[in-house]
Amino acid sequence: MNESETKNIKEELREGKMCLCPVKGIIDVLSKKWTLLIIVVIGNHKSIRFNKIMEQFEALNPKTLSDRLKELEKANLIIRKAFAEVPLRVEYSLSKDGKDLIEAIIPLMDWATKKDAKK
Repeated sequence: MNESETKNIKEELREGKMCLCPVKGIIDVLSKKWTLLIIVVIGNHKSIRFNKIMEQFEALNPKTLSDRLKELEKANLIIRKAFAEVPLRVEYSLSKDGKDLIEAIIPLMDWATKKDAKK
């Protein structure tokens, strides 16, 4: 997206002319507790296993992580790869859309870091 397109989108948002319908589905997924943090953890690795994700969070329970991973896979933001081994080995990585999402939320993370530094 070039600077002109970005400017046009920002102007439409300010004027209340832009339909937010295309983002509703993804917002429904991303707005759930832990989701963005899980995406960032997966994005910090080429691929990562379930238990390694769990190690990153003290208060996250396995059922919630499992649910979020299923939702992210359904939304095509992560890829689940199961290996035919005993015991079964499963690894998660970001899809192209997931990588694009990380790039899109970097400005949000920058903003949050600056805001937090002001405290």
